[in-house]
Amino acid sequence: QVQLVESGGGLVQPGESLRLSCAASGFTFSMYDMSWYRQAPGKERELVAFITRTGSITNYADSVKGRFTISRDNAKNTVYLQMNSLKREDTAVYYCNTQVQSINYWGKGTLVTVSS
Repeated sequence: QVQLVESGGGLVQPGESLRLSCAASGFTFSMYDMSWYRQAPGKERELVAFITRTGSITNYADSVKGRFTISRDNAKNTVYLQMNSLKREDTAVYYCNTQVQSINYWGKGTLVTVSS
């Protein structure tokens, strides 16, 4: 079955960087677009970044443009989120997402805490 497993979260100070990874299995990874979402405490889940199946097109939330980069390695069935210049407001649980045959799949998330 489809599985998405996020990793790479942690506690960092403002201005620092983190790279999140999402390992996918159970489907033909290279044929599907992938997304990263996040959910901060008390807030709704929001789309952070999106990448097409070939990686040729990416989109970002305005709040992370210029700081975050989404990428993928289809040989490794993995999608990444490089997060630079982190801010306190980036604190959230980050989720990997894909849609396979019209079904939405989510990982369990990885917590990113930005605090001094």
